[in-house]
Amino acid sequence: MPIADKVAAANKINEFLQAVVSKGGLRLKYRIIVDPTIAGDRDWEKPEILVEFLGPDSTLLLERGGELLRALELLALEILRLQSGEHEKIIFDCMNQRSMRLEELRSAADVAAEKVRSTGSPYSFSPMSSRERRIVHLAMRDLADLRTESEGEGPRRYVVVYPKDYKPAAGKTGPRMVN
Repeated sequence: MPIADKVAAANKINEFLQAVVSKGGLRLKYRIIVDPTIAGDRDWEKPEILVEFLGPDSTLLLERGGELLRALELLALEILRLQSGEHEKIIFDCMNQRSMRLEELRSAADVAAEKVRSTGSPYSFSPMSSRERRIVHLAMRDLADLRTESEGEGPRRYVVVYPKDYKPAAGKTGPRMVN
């Protein structure tokens, strides 16, 4: 279900970010784009609202794997009261980090596919966010000889790539985590 009033949602995000940037003393600028055109395959991400940051404090948003950027995005989602299935409708980015991460995940999916094909054994990714897991699943969806599943709980959830007809050997537990 699309966001009912995208302009009102963008205004709420703007109010939130104005308070965070000014009260936090951050040297950041941002722009909010409603219905952005994302280069490349829109199947990967289809935001209805994109927030792009830049400025001298941009690196603060990207430290620790973009933890602060993701936290701001999560707070915006909460302010808008979006359900978890609608989280892909709002995207925060800084210094093109998101597109670089998408490429990284696509490449990792290619490497995992080759490892599974060459060894016949499952490959487990490290834990990742639901958005990142979705990207891996999408990157591998057209590979008829492989299948993917998300396993684990909460923040420890990860993607496992299996040969299509893989059956674990008797007495064996699931795939081992590979970093």
